[in-house]
Amino acid sequence: MFDINIEIELKEPQLNEALFENYLNLITQALEVGDNFSFNVVSEDVIKNLNNEYRAKDESTDVLTFRLEDDDSFPVFEEEEKELGDIFLCIEKAQENANSFGVSLEEELLRLSIHGVLHLLGYDHATNDFTTEPMLVKQEALLLSLKPKLSL
Repeated sequence: MFDINIEIELKEPQLNEALFENYLNLITQALEVGDNFSFNVVSEDVIKNLNNEYRAKDESTDVLTFRLEDDDSFPVFEEEEKELGDIFLCIEKAQENANSFGVSLEEELLRLSIHGVLHLLGYDHATNDFTTEPMLVKQEALLLSLKPKLSL
């Protein structure tokens, strides 16, 4: 089961652990993947520090994903679900994105949650072109299929 950590006080009362749990359940079911990862909602300062420390980028970002690679030094049993990694989502950047794209904050949080899970699964993108970048095309298609289930 994913571990959801909200490390900041959210101004929106409807943005809570249950909202993110609902999103992540829908995403992992749609992608038919396990839910063995952590999901963290953090401030812009925290994500900027992580981005600087681990990616040498001294700027904030909307979502960071740290994927755990397979380690051949210990046995993994077939029935054992491997841990995927950690997702960090910045609520302030999500709000900026929502304003910029003209969508609700909830829709942008769903988009960023999908984005993080896809990165955990090994997807990557070289650009932010939603029309040609395969990962982002998949992300937007999944977003469109999930939005009606959430009344977004």
